[in-house]
Amino acid sequence: SSLEHLCFPLLLSQVMKLRKLAQQVANCRQCLERSTVLINQAEHILKENDHARFLQTARNVAERVAMATASSQVLIPDINFNDAFENFALDFSREKKLLEGLDYLTAPNPPSVREELCTASHDTITVHWISEDEFSVSSYELQYTIFTGQANFISLYNSMDSWMIVPNIKQNHYTVHGLQSGTRYIFLVKAINQAGSRNSEPARLKTNSQPFKLDPKMAHKKLKISNDGLQMEKDESSLKKSHTPERFSGTGCYGAAGNVFIDSGCHYWEVVVGSSTWYAIGVAYKSAPKNEWIGKNSSSWVFSRCNNNFVVRHNNKEMLVEVHPQMKRLGVLLDYDNNALSFYDPANSLHLHTFEVSFILPVCPTFTIWNKSLMILSGLPAPDFIDYPEQQECNCRPQESPYVSGMKACH
Repeated sequence: SSLEHLCFPLLLSQVMKLRKLAQQVANCRQCLERSTVLINQAEHILKENDHARFLQTARNVAERVAMATASSQVLIPDINFNDAFENFALDFSREKKLLEGLDYLTAPNPPSVREELCTASHDTITVHWISEDEFSVSSYELQYTIFTGQANFISLYNSMDSWMIVPNIKQNHYTVHGLQSGTRYIFLVKAINQAGSRNSEPARLKTNSQPFKLDPKMAHKKLKISNDGLQMEKDESSLKKSHTPERFSGTGCYGAAGNVFIDSGCHYWEVVVGSSTWYAIGVAYKSAPKNEWIGKNSSSWVFSRCNNNFVVRHNNKEMLVEVHPQMKRLGVLLDYDNNALSFYDPANSLHLHTFEVSFILPVCPTFTIWNKSLMILSGLPAPDFIDYPEQQECNCRPQESPYVSGMKACH
């Protein structure tokens, strides 16, 4: 009986408090219904096209919203749950363990471009990279732009305005097509997941030079051009070809040209001179005369050998160059964008001479021989010793003419 006297007030208190909570729930439902009606009316008014009717109706709804807001009550229960509802306490222990065991996702570490695995052609570059967080990366983004100098790179890196972007790459390599020949690019790789992204360090990669072959239609009729278009050889018996205006037609000097005209980029090729002792190698405008040695006019620039004399020549002005007499290969670097034509001894990593030329027209690789043969190696990447010169440049000195009277046929 005494237990009943103790429990009855407790049960009565619970019933009273539950009634209060039920009343508060009912009030909330009424407020929600009124609010829903006001929202629907407001949405309907927003579709009204008549300005006058819109203003009149909107003012009415605004007043109702103000009244509803003023009359609303903040529903904070005034009930002490500690003694009345302790049998209904929630157990959060399982959820607490789950929260403590969560593995929070973070942005992936920056990937690294593996330059030693990257490859290039004259118009493509294949970029390879690695990532320490490969399994947490959802995709990669490749960004690239032309590199024109360190100052240019700093401004580009800060702005990112002129970068090309390849998004949503799933593998750790990508081939970019349609690039300029003989051009250096900056590449960045971004690793991305739901938490964010991070960039790799910039990598500088370059496309190869424009490949070319000898054009048989322009070759002197006494030159034999190989089937692959890479070798020219003196052939006095070759009289089957007809003479046309585009052919070289010099007497005793037999010329040929590449099948490309270059008007941008940085291009490197080599010429295997072999045992030839009379040759001229360089570039020329299309307008350069075909009936004389290249370098004898203002439209061509060459490195030339006549027996034991090595010279560079332009517009009939010559400079004697000190060269190893047994040099079997000549390297040619045409940096059209920076107005430079350079010659190298690639076997000995030596710079021979550089013409500073303000090119105004496209130029064509041009070759002339007096004896023997030449072989062309085109589409090559510039050797490292050109980008990072460690050898001392050899000396050149101007000459009125380095040739003795018995060598005038070379001219």
